[in-house]
Amino acid sequence: MEVPHHRVGLVDTVENSAARSKNSAIGSDDHKPARSLRFWLVFLSLFVAVFLVCLEATVISTALPTIAKDLKISQFVWIGACYALANAAALPLCGGFAQVFGRKPVIVGSLILFIAGSALGGSAHNQSVLLAARVVQGVGGGCTLALCTIIVSDLVSLSERGTFNGILGLAFCISGGIGPLVGGALAQEGQWRWIFYINIPIAFFSLVMILFTLQVPTPPGSIRQKLKVIDWGGNFIIVASTASCSIGLTWAGIQHPWISAQVLVPLVVGLFGIMAFFVYEAFIPENPLIPYHVIGNRTSVSGFLQTFVLSIPHLSLLYYLPVYYQACKDASPRASGVDLFGLAFGVAPVAVISGLSVTAFKFYRPQLVIGWIVLIIGSGVLSLITEDSPRGLSIGLQFVNGLGIGLVYMTVNFPILAPLPVSSTAQALALYNYLRAIAQTWGVTIGGAVLQNQLKHRLPLDFTNQFPDGVEIAYSIIPLIPELPQNLKDAVRASFAKALSVLWQVHIGIAVAGLVASLFMRGLPLHTEIDKKWEMEGKEEQQKE
Repeated sequence: MEVPHHRVGLVDTVENSAARSKNSAIGSDDHKPARSLRFWLVFLSLFVAVFLVCLEATVISTALPTIAKDLKISQFVWIGACYALANAAALPLCGGFAQVFGRKPVIVGSLILFIAGSALGGSAHNQSVLLAARVVQGVGGGCTLALCTIIVSDLVSLSERGTFNGILGLAFCISGGIGPLVGGALAQEGQWRWIFYINIPIAFFSLVMILFTLQVPTPPGSIRQKLKVIDWGGNFIIVASTASCSIGLTWAGIQHPWISAQVLVPLVVGLFGIMAFFVYEAFIPENPLIPYHVIGNRTSVSGFLQTFVLSIPHLSLLYYLPVYYQACKDASPRASGVDLFGLAFGVAPVAVISGLSVTAFKFYRPQLVIGWIVLIIGSGVLSLITEDSPRGLSIGLQFVNGLGIGLVYMTVNFPILAPLPVSSTAQALALYNYLRAIAQTWGVTIGGAVLQNQLKHRLPLDFTNQFPDGVEIAYSIIPLIPELPQNLKDAVRASFAKALSVLWQVHIGIAVAGLVASLFMRGLPLHTEIDKKWEMEGKEEQQKE
């Protein structure tokens, strides 16, 4: 298959990429500008936005049983999956909008959507309204997160970005650590609606900060001209394909058997659509969402694959570790959030140190390979945990998983961007964020499918026969397990522990795939330039008076 003539030459060597980027780049490691107050205010607003969006992805995990019980939601997995799915589906269009309308209008609109979704979620009184709110939140949150990474890349060169990625990673890690605790505490007090309401003032603070401090160029042209530039066909293909895959995975083994048409058709159609998207992008649109050269080298492809693979076990751990503590250890929602600190305390310091190490030493391969090896070991030992294992042991083994995730999470975008010219950063990060978001959807849905399938075969009939809707409802009855007769309680706890052990074993295979993908990347120099097109307005603002 030949690439069209007008796209030949887009597959750059590192040397050509660097040479081509000089005309649109400023700054270098030899002349690093002092950071102005306005720069740090912008970065603070981005930090707050990243913290908030990532908090919303994890805060609901410990509250799921309570919310499912209060609103009588049988398909609990959609509460998390809707957010992640909308997050992923919106990212390609969001990246295109950022290119043609400018960074500031898109991030402002994204935060407004996130606030609206939070208000709707807090006022939800049934399943339909809550799921709709999660979709609106997901669109706003996904675009906000994408724009934060793009804006940081606009303002900071790749060689320096490890430090700033590490700081943003700290926002992610802190939110991942306290999110389950906050969600569990609010759910335990019967105030789970504040999981949504609490977002509104914090997001408003970030919105106001961005409005007054972020001054970046806005591309010229009328709205009609800009809308014509958007790759609507590519957006439709990727959104429809993402939704189709997620529907198939969510139904698999729960509502319909894996080999049924209801599962296989949407899954196959979705996977085919995603492959068709990349072919379409290479040959059809004049202004593709993902230019061919972004995936035209093995190092970037390795980085994209690692991004996708890591997000599956990461979100799966955040969502389903609380199930272990609530179902097997009689933990309250609040206590199960505290029990997740082992994972968070593993991820947080290592993510920051890993980012700083890239800035200091200018290499990224050892961190990634070691990270995958640690995650494989961590998943393996976690799968040995039973319902009777000491709580301290299970928390300590979480820590091992966190070390592996932290090493990979904040390092993986360096092999993606190192082979590419700085002018391609936004498109590459759009794909990076999309893959991470869709994999998070898979982390929730695959984890839910494995858990539900295992519970169907393992839970005692004396337990499941109490519920006419079967094992799906049994998930929302987790808070009632402590009240069961002792023999039945022990059997139910053992069933949950064994079901989760199978899920952690699945994580081993996923982490092995990540390790294999990491072996294909090369160690390349890191850019010392930024794209002048998106430089903060007023060059004097880049330096202190």
